[in-house]
Amino acid sequence: VQLQAYGGGLVQAGGSLRLSCAASGRTFSDYAVGWIRQAPGKEREFLAAISWSGGSRYYADSLKGRFTIPRDNALNTVYLQINSLKPEDTAVYYCAADRSYYGDRIASYAYWGPGTLVTVSS
Repeated sequence: VQLQAYGGGLVQAGGSLRLSCAASGRTFSDYAVGWIRQAPGKEREFLAAISWSGGSRYYADSLKGRFTIPRDNALNTVYLQINSLKPEDTAVYYCAADRSYYGDRIASYAYWGPGTLVTVSS
């Protein structure tokens, strides 16, 4: 499966942003999808994951309430809705997928797309 994250850009603190992860090449509902970000000079950070059918979602504890991860298998797309953006949300955001893994272990996702940069100004 090929993945492409898009929708990043420059936003002001307090605003909202919806990132999209578009998939192609395979049956999208066969894959669980996760969102991961990497801020400058920091380790990759797991954000959220959604199961194959979209019936189950898992969020990093520190982000609950600000992030949601809707999924539309008909459009082969998973989204990441980010509300109340903070300057510390500035990072490159990646989506990743796997046929057999769903969770917060970043290294367990086999397929990755190029990231999209989100910059939050104060």
